[in-house]
Amino acid sequence: MSCSMNDNQAFNEMMVHVPLCTHKEPENILVIGETSPELKKELEKHPFNIEFGDEALLNSKDEKNIDVIILTNIKISELILANINRVLKDDGLITFKTESFQNDENRLKEDLQLVGTKFWIAMPFKFGHTTAILASKKYHPTADIILQRSDILDDLDYYSTEIHHASFVFPAAIHKALTTIAKR
Repeated sequence: MSCSMNDNQAFNEMMVHVPLCTHKEPENILVIGETSPELKKELEKHPFNIEFGDEALLNSKDEKNIDVIILTNIKISELILANINRVLKDDGLITFKTESFQNDENRLKEDLQLVGTKFWIAMPFKFGHTTAILASKKYHPTADIILQRSDILDDLDYYSTEIHHASFVFPAAIHKALTTIAKR
């Protein structure tokens, strides 16, 4: 498997399975942004109600009926976060791609601070050459992982329960630099 194919598969598996194996009982999932057939294949491994669309779908949803929102290629902003907060249930969570600490420390910190205003937990995680953030109103991505779900997933190239846990671990200097910003 080539490096870019591996990064794409890591993205597909981690952006899907990390949030869906963290939320205790997700029913309604929104995927906002571009979706590849491979990403949809990963989502089909979960028996939840999944809708795909762009930001207009997010704007059109009823209030407080979404459990998990996955932003595939949408940059988080105050407006998007306001719409997310309007439709996400009180125990909901989101995940989205950001910049790595090494590539753009300020962007990572800004994204963490922004979602930290609405979420109890806002933690970066890293996989392949990608950094993402999981922000949750209730569930902690390592303490509350649903092992009965994460351990039985089949046909995976990257995601595992152990990778799920390890993706939230950063070198000491980065951990320290994010200590007052990330909500762990």
